Amino acid sequence: MDLDLHRTDLAGLESAMASGRLTSARLTAFYTDRIATLDPQLGAVVAVDPTAAEQAAASDRRRAAGEPPRLLEGIPVLVKDNMSTGPQLPTTAGSTALARSRPPEATIATRLREAGAVLLGKTNLSEWSNFRSVRSSSGWSAVGGLTRNPHSPERTACGSSAGSAVAVAAALTPVAIGTETDGSIVCPAAMNGIVGMKPTLGTVSRTGIVPISAEQDTAGPMTRSVADAARVLAAIAGHDPADPVTAESAAHPVPVRPADRGLAGVRLGVFRVAEGASPETDAAFAATLEVLRGHGAVLVDPVELPGTAQAAGAELTALVTEFARDIDSYLRSPGVTGPGSLAELVDYNRRHAEVEMPHWGQELFEAALATRGDTDDEEYLAARETAITLSRRDLDAALTGHRLDAVIAPTNSPAWRVELGAGDDFVLSSSATAAVAGHPHITVPAGGAPDGDGGTLPLGVSLIGPRWADGDLLALAAAVQDALPERILPPLPPAVLPADG
Repeated sequence: MDLDLHRTDLAGLESAMASGRLTSARLTAFYTDRIATLDPQLGAVVAVDPTAAEQAAASDRRRAAGEPPRLLEGIPVLVKDNMSTGPQLPTTAGSTALARSRPPEATIATRLREAGAVLLGKTNLSEWSNFRSVRSSSGWSAVGGLTRNPHSPERTACGSSAGSAVAVAAALTPVAIGTETDGSIVCPAAMNGIVGMKPTLGTVSRTGIVPISAEQDTAGPMTRSVADAARVLAAIAGHDPADPVTAESAAHPVPVRPADRGLAGVRLGVFRVAEGASPETDAAFAATLEVLRGHGAVLVDPVELPGTAQAAGAELTALVTEFARDIDSYLRSPGVTGPGSLAELVDYNRRHAEVEMPHWGQELFEAALATRGDTDDEEYLAARETAITLSRRDLDAALTGHRLDAVIAPTNSPAWRVELGAGDDFVLSSSATAAVAGHPHITVPAGGAPDGDGGTLPLGVSLIGPRWADGDLLALAAAVQDALPERILPPLPPAVLPADG
């Protein structure tokens, strides 16, 4: 039976390999060939690991020898190019300044290998995770150029995990890893019609990942289904002594499979973010709510998050200082080759402006440099305290006060047309409160909007739960995904692999 790799989940791939109808070598070769064929038009993948075929062959040998398959045995995975996978490939964060930097393998990459995954390569991203300029366009980097939305190439793929989202949506990989400081997993996932999970801060190690801020950064899975996201998150989660924020993760293990649950009696608080700003989004969100209500969900409509705007302003003030502190630490860490400080990086960009800054500048870098990364500064301390206090107060008051299982909101408006240098045309975003508070946030595909050219632009619906309730949120998201129509596939060649070929 042929495998439709737009639709076959990880359990289906595992079953095909267990029965002998499929090998990791054939699966990896399929994705490698598809990347070579389609990615020149998409710009999602910056490098394929030269050892990928051997990794797959080693997985097949383990299976043939009767070794028990591990959680991701033989499954190809692409990772965002701000996390190291070891010496085979550079870790650039999209910048030519780090073009020769090959630091030690990130903890998350080690955990993927320990779970049996094939590290297939690196995905493009918004350079420096979109934290160099307020005029930047999501998905562009000096290393990888512009990542294009496979549903409409003139439109944004969102960011900063643009390449990871596009790679999954285009069936260049079954799984990708993204990172998020605020919106960088959920926005590209929604705009490309896939699932993206930002876990509770501290669930996944950040060791070996190019940072913005230790107060908000996290990695997370980007997949076709919630069930796949759960499996991947279970593989990469856990305590890392080198990352103290993960200390509590051992007490909150992520289940390999989301618990089976229906929607009857589930209480969802409806956050109507920027209602009226995007009629297409409003219509799709209303249709989603009606489906969920029809499946027995109880909608508390609306719930308010009154501190959102004030928290967002304080967030940027805090992030600028934290970036200066954390990027200096990263650039000076073992194995990192390139500028040794933010000051040297700013100078590098000035000297290589024709490559690094052809469309926009580095005013966020310069603002960060001016703070000297002083996290004892009173203005900084007040900003971080304001951002966290307001965000956690809002979410905890909504979740507890209304006895909610989750807050539900639209993830995104339809993807906008890219104009390099004009900045991102965000109409709405529901990511900030969960990002600052450290709460888990997952988006699942939820309808779409016409693109004006006969196609459809995907939209997503967000679910935000209590801190450390990632397993419960995954179970709820799986039930929501099951209730909603199938995700919108991009107009690309079919991704069909003969299982017995």
